[in-house]
Amino acid sequence: MTGPGDRREADRDRAADRDRREDDRGRPDGGNAGRDDRDDHRDADHELRVTKIRNGTVIDHVSGGLALTVLGVLGIDGSAGEVVSIGMNVPSDRLARKDIVKIENRELSQDEVDVLSLLAPAATINIVRAYQVREKHRVDRPAQVSGVLSCPNPDCITAGREPVTSTFDVLDRSVRCVYCETILDADLTDHVDIG
Repeated sequence: MTGPGDRREADRDRAADRDRREDDRGRPDGGNAGRDDRDDHRDADHELRVTKIRNGTVIDHVSGGLALTVLGVLGIDGSAGEVVSIGMNVPSDRLARKDIVKIENRELSQDEVDVLSLLAPAATINIVRAYQVREKHRVDRPAQVSGVLSCPNPDCITAGREPVTSTFDVLDRSVRCVYCETILDADLTDHVDIG
């Protein structure tokens, strides 16, 4: 049980913290000098880790550690000057840890969303316009994908010179070529061919 002295001490501590924050506002170091890591850790749960985007796509609820793979599949490597923000291993109620990818001035095509659904079936796509989320939906795993994956089987009809579009049936944890029945699972990202 706390007594009046404990409450007075807590009130003094809160007032000192408030005064320190007000004094720090104009400092060049942003008021971080003299702060220890415990302050940063305590504030981490209450700060915005990635800023808002004006227009573009936010891919949320990607399994932790897959953000760079998602960017690779989308063909984003920074060479075209895309503005991209990534949050990796962010705490999540739904996934324990998740990644978030924000791509400015770009909305994903249906082919890109289909491939994304194979890599991150729990992902949510948010379309942002004028800083507002205008569309929000979870990815749906299609029953079949066409023209977005290449078959690794050199004997498959899609690997030759025939004008045949690759098509895969989507299974629970993999995809199967409808022509040669080759199954892709672990190396799926190596066969993405969005074009």
